[in-house]
Amino acid sequence: MRTTVVDLADTAATARVAAELAAAHPDTTLLVNNAGVALGGRFDQVTEGEFDWLMAINFRAVVTLSRAFLPVLKAHPGSHLVTVSSIFGIFAPPGQAAYAASKFAVRGFTEALRHELAENGVGVSVVHPGGIKTRIAETVRVGSGVSAEEYEQGRRQFAKLLTMPPEKAAAKIVAAIENRRPRLLIGWSATVPDALVRVLPGSYWRLFARRAGGQVGPPRRD
Repeated sequence: MRTTVVDLADTAATARVAAELAAAHPDTTLLVNNAGVALGGRFDQVTEGEFDWLMAINFRAVVTLSRAFLPVLKAHPGSHLVTVSSIFGIFAPPGQAAYAASKFAVRGFTEALRHELAENGVGVSVVHPGGIKTRIAETVRVGSGVSAEEYEQGRRQFAKLLTMPPEKAAAKIVAAIENRRPRLLIGWSATVPDALVRVLPGSYWRLFARRAGGQVGPPRRD
């Protein structure tokens, strides 16, 4: 197994490494775009640079890697491409403008790819995990305008939702790939919000805010 390290916030480096990997592995039949970062804070609490940093990693890197491997995947009918969005790619809480924007973008990009690649026999899945027990609540980057008190309150609230073991989530993703599922929701913290958004697309946040005490902390790691 080969491990390659690259800073996905560096657009040029990401494109170079993606091209090198695609050329070095012409028999690739599965690409999983899973890297992601979190940024806590309302839109007016994060700088343009902080917003762009998150978008570069969470969305632009997905596009870059998918573009590099697309010819390889299309050359092998039956291959599969996976992107990991988030439950925040289905609903958008306040304080997560950057993160939700990136994950909605991943969702839309993936759904379009699914339709475009169907004729090539390439399966495409978008994954929306809920509360996966990782260190995201500890490692989230905080917007420059967020106070320490506000951050800590949100972090504690969200950490309570991170309950599913990562290996269990990974097993569900593997099963979705094997069954060529186009969309996967992982955990009740994904399935319940998805249902509420469908029923109350314009007013769902009133219910979420009431249950969360009016605030939601940093998103889970994807």
